[in-house]
Amino acid sequence: MEAKQAQSSAKPGNARGNAQGGADGDEKAWKERVIQIRRVTKVVKGGKKLSFRAVVVVGNGNGQVGLGIGKSSEVIGAIQKAVQAAKKNLIDVPIHNTTIPHLVNGRAGGSRVILRPASRGTGVIAGGAARSVIELAGLGNILSKSLGSNSPLNVAQATLEGLSKLRTFEKIAKARNMSVTQMLS
Repeated sequence: MEAKQAQSSAKPGNARGNAQGGADGDEKAWKERVIQIRRVTKVVKGGKKLSFRAVVVVGNGNGQVGLGIGKSSEVIGAIQKAVQAAKKNLIDVPIHNTTIPHLVNGRAGGSRVILRPASRGTGVIAGGAARSVIELAGLGNILSKSLGSNSPLNVAQATLEGLSKLRTFEKIAKARNMSVTQMLS
């Protein structure tokens, strides 16, 4: 009987590692934050069908962040689908001294988000969904203002769209055929 227990605990699916697509270190690097869970009702012939929609942000705190939406008949299933979708839609965010290189605006639906670089010690000045996206991207000092619709999904998408527009000083200087020191002087 002890041999059966030893065999069952040694199965490859029991250890969280290579069996699920990555090592423990890889799984711990990504942080997830649920922004919104919404109950959705669809009227069908036999009555009403209930399902859930989850909006999740995933980031590694080191310049990569993604947003995902998942729908399922159970909350846990919706969150899992949203996390998978977020990992497929990752963007790289250029970080310059714990802030962003320049001012940028993002739009999605009826929401607009203004993102401004901030000096050291300012912290993250943002609210709601924008704060979640910014923190998981790894930005430590930033100012933001959300205008228009305050829907968490639209605000998160607008923030992500603004972060995706960011360019580094090196990319801008290369586009102008200059060095970074020439451009900044």
